[in-house]
Amino acid sequence: MRKQDTIFANPMDTVEDFKFDEAVADVFPDMIQRSVPGYQTIVNTIGELAARYVGSATNVYDLGCSLGAASLSIARATSDTPCDIFAIDASQAMTERCARMVRSFSLPNPIDVKCQMAQDTEIVNASMVVMNFTLQFIPPDNRLAILKKIFDGMNEGGILVLSEKISHPTLSGNELLIDLHHQFKRDNGYSELEVSQKRAALENVMLTDTFETHESRLKEAGFMDVVMWYKCYNFMSLVAIKSASGKTDE
Repeated sequence: MRKQDTIFANPMDTVEDFKFDEAVADVFPDMIQRSVPGYQTIVNTIGELAARYVGSATNVYDLGCSLGAASLSIARATSDTPCDIFAIDASQAMTERCARMVRSFSLPNPIDVKCQMAQDTEIVNASMVVMNFTLQFIPPDNRLAILKKIFDGMNEGGILVLSEKISHPTLSGNELLIDLHHQFKRDNGYSELEVSQKRAALENVMLTDTFETHESRLKEAGFMDVVMWYKCYNFMSLVAIKSASGKTDE
């Protein structure tokens, strides 16, 4: 049974910036399921995409792996395709738990868990890279550089799966999506206090972009086809494909 997230349940004199520390790692499965609409669908689909795109004897990178849900989904989906999976996260608390989780399963493909910044990770021979709600925590000025690094280290026909919380270009539309998301959290048992305090904690550390900004940045990095395959409220997941040609099949 997953441990319930009560981190923001009590009033705080000062709401500190959100950190992926021991307290968050301890309740992360509950937190993410109750906070991100469609999270399990996204994780499951990452496995389906891996089965389609991961090539034999290639590398797969899960940047910002948290407790390894996407890495495990990929490992299970590629049982007939030998590959190396690298689960990367900057949080020691997350990677320690992720490593224990990985060791508890008998997997067809190995998962190498490393504690390091996504920006410092060398990307080579990659058929798939996953950034599942990770780019939003990287400083905006560094986002294009990491996407270019991913593109340059990716094999032809490889994919980047990018899942993000996004903002809407108009104020009224953005407020609507925020309200719908907050109601989703209330429906999942979070109180008004929890919703308010967590929003304050994330305000300075999770800086969201519009879909149009993501699409433009990915194309500047070199990706020619950007496909939004999932969206609910202000959460989306897309696939960016590295291709020599921008043409689609007739």
